[in-house]
Amino acid sequence: MPPFAHALLVLILAPLLGAPAERLPTPDPLRAAGWQKGGWPGIKPAQFEALPDGGLRITGVGQGSFVWRSVTQADACLFWRWRVDHGPPATPLDRKGGDDRAIAITIGFDGWPPEAGIMQRAKHALAQAMAGDHRLPRSMISYTWGGTGQEARPFSSPYMVGLGQVFVMRPASTPTSQWFEEKIDVRKDWRDAFKGSAVPPVLEIMIGTDVDDTNARLDARIERIRFAPC
Repeated sequence: MPPFAHALLVLILAPLLGAPAERLPTPDPLRAAGWQKGGWPGIKPAQFEALPDGGLRITGVGQGSFVWRSVTQADACLFWRWRVDHGPPATPLDRKGGDDRAIAITIGFDGWPPEAGIMQRAKHALAQAMAGDHRLPRSMISYTWGGTGQEARPFSSPYMVGLGQVFVMRPASTPTSQWFEEKIDVRKDWRDAFKGSAVPPVLEIMIGTDVDDTNARLDARIERIRFAPC
């Protein structure tokens, strides 16, 4: 099962990746916080609980799913804090298969990577046609809690045909049951990841989990998610 984090920022992008995704019922508290839920056929979805300030608690055993919401205005830096009380063991995230992570936060941008080719754009155009008036991201960056910590920083997602880059923020060996504050410079990371100069605006943000390969127990939280000046 392709992991959520590398790329399914919106479930309509599934045709681009060859991975069927589906829209799932969104509980009212999540919807009230602006989130929509998605997952994959045959994979039991994790439980997402809405927390204050737009935060989330994610729980489950051997499950995988995601939520996403639109971003109408984004400053240069993204801030959040997160913790994992239970999560999967270290798995290499830069290869297909067996690549689990406790939690990740992914940003979708309204612009192509400089090296996006005709085939990538054509596949994206097909996905966009299926999405209708929901404008899809053309490049994505994912920040993960999981992995071995030996992955390149960043590395190209094996699922996103050159449209997604991944930063391992906290490897699976990170101490559990502790809060960690994060701050990332969105524009700098896009330039570093895609080797481009004109950073496109942010379209969407997605949060999800993928622990089905290791059948791990999951209990993770992320909160205080906000764009603000650096």
